[in-house]
Amino acid sequence: MILMNEASKKVKNKLYEQKKIYLSVIVTIILGILLGIIYNLILSKSDHTLIANQLNAFFDGIKKNDINYLSMLINSLIGNLSLVILIWLLGISIIGLPLIYILCFGKGFLLSFSIVSILTTYKLKGLILAICYLIPGPIVFLLFLIFLGFSASFFSKKLFSYLFLKQDISLRHSMKRYLQVLLVSVLVAVFCSLFDTFFMPNFLRLFLI
Repeated sequence: MILMNEASKKVKNKLYEQKKIYLSVIVTIILGILLGIIYNLILSKSDHTLIANQLNAFFDGIKKNDINYLSMLINSLIGNLSLVILIWLLGISIIGLPLIYILCFGKGFLLSFSIVSILTTYKLKGLILAICYLIPGPIVFLLFLIFLGFSASFFSKKLFSYLFLKQDISLRHSMKRYLQVLLVSVLVAVFCSLFDTFFMPNFLRLFLI
């Protein structure tokens, strides 16, 4: 009975710790999203004009099908893969834990900044464009980033406990699972890049006529 209570207590403590990490990653991304919105709203008129010109050039290129798909795919792959691989590597560095949160914060910031820029430039039409832009590539990637941020943070803390607190942890098993996280992360990043390159522009074009 005592052993069962101890095992139950360990499970509850582990779940509580995982819940705290998940919440901390989610809150970090939400803060990034909020700051991205605020930052966009306080920009000067000249900055908004510059952003509007860049958006017009981007959407005009889509409308006229004047897109270098290979270049777009390479840039998207570099951006997505470098982010997931960097977060994964920070998870095994122990001291990289704060940087994991900074990267998650930055992704939320950039996404919300882009969406608000579209909304402020195109008003009601911008709402449709923003929804088309978000679904599903960026949304899927952002949601998966929560899982990746959690996995990297949890593994980093587990590694710290093993190396410095001398806790009895199956590091080999944990590393195997963490490698599986890397594999899935790479696959998700590639899928989102392919989707954003070949589907999103053609879908947006339907609303740019």
